[in-house]
Amino acid sequence: MDSRLLAGPARDGTALLRRAEAVPVMDRLPGREPAARLPAPLPAALLVGVIANGRSHRNLRTGMRLDHWPDVLYAAPDTFEALEATLRDYAARRIGLLVVNGGDGTLRDVMTAAARVFDRLPPMAIIPSGKTNALAIDLGIPDDWTVRDAIAAARAGRFVRRAPVEILRGDAARPDARGFLFGMGGFVRATELAQSTHRVGAFNGIAVALSLGWSIAQTAFGGAGNAWRRGMTIDMAVDDAAPAPRQLYLLLASTLERMPVGLKPFGRERPGLKLLTVDAPPRNLFRMVRAILAGTDASPAVAAGFARSDPRSVRIHAGDGFILDGEHYAGGDLTIRAGEPIRFAAP
Repeated sequence: MDSRLLAGPARDGTALLRRAEAVPVMDRLPGREPAARLPAPLPAALLVGVIANGRSHRNLRTGMRLDHWPDVLYAAPDTFEALEATLRDYAARRIGLLVVNGGDGTLRDVMTAAARVFDRLPPMAIIPSGKTNALAIDLGIPDDWTVRDAIAAARAGRFVRRAPVEILRGDAARPDARGFLFGMGGFVRATELAQSTHRVGAFNGIAVALSLGWSIAQTAFGGAGNAWRRGMTIDMAVDDAAPAPRQLYLLLASTLERMPVGLKPFGRERPGLKLLTVDAPPRNLFRMVRAILAGTDASPAVAAGFARSDPRSVRIHAGDGFILDGEHYAGGDLTIRAGEPIRFAAP
């Protein structure tokens, strides 16, 4: 996933995110909103605010067209403080659509900052220009999607709802960060490998495939003391259960419904927070990997090593760090939960 758009308080994973006043809970409907429940089209005089990442993959390669349309505000902030200031300006101007031109990391930063700025978050749209664009894949947004395409979809009332993953620290009532794909253990090492493949020109599904293959090789052929096989020790509690120590090879959580390159680690497509855990050391690795990636069940012996679930929240105490949409954060006392759904313009 693309590197963090912003420097500043969020970079080391300890940023304080002050959530805006509570927003009424939206209906948690899977996928695209049915015609009978479509919101009214946005007005023709819609004011649009765009946040562009000038360092994202496609923007570096082709350049950003920051056309000065009268109904579109553009900004390319390069610090967290500048991003927040831009969003406060957009909120004061009462924008009706917030567009993110970047990859998954850019979107994560904008959602995190926007939650402390807007009393009510406006509908959003994503222009996929990063190294990885998992949400765009999930929403069915094409690579050539433009700001004008997003505006047309919003005006026509074409939206898909997705709830972000929220990460809270300690007893905080407000999240530190918001994203769509959370991982610990082997996922941290796999992400580091994916970022190295980015440097040699592999992006999106190709990067996922290369890092996955290398991760499996490191695990399968490593000795008993291999860090990949040893996994991590955490205290973990799902929903109202009491915390219990776990030795895990992998922990993955997401609210995405469709993953890149057709992967199905959480099983069948469905809305809401989904959790995958794999015990350490992993046994029957090759058969387990096939079942996990294809979203299928496995034989009892293989299935004993991993679990899929749909928790309301997960509480973790871990010394190891975690990855949220490509960025490494420090560990600690964490709560993982689904936030309020966001309306994203889609084809």
